[in-house]
Amino acid sequence: MIRKLSTGKYRIYSIKVDAKTHKRKNLGTFDSLEAAKQHEREIQYFKHK
Repeated sequence: MIRKLSTGKYRIYSIKVDAKTHKRKNLGTFDSLEAAKQHEREIQYFKHK
């Protein structure tokens, strides 16, 4: 899940909520939407390898 921050950057969050903190995990912050989408594809690739 990619969200735009108030600073203009994009952050990737996990889809599932963490059981302990009841929040989503921060998976990285990126300057552009394209960079965030690329990293999300890389995450999905290694999750299903």
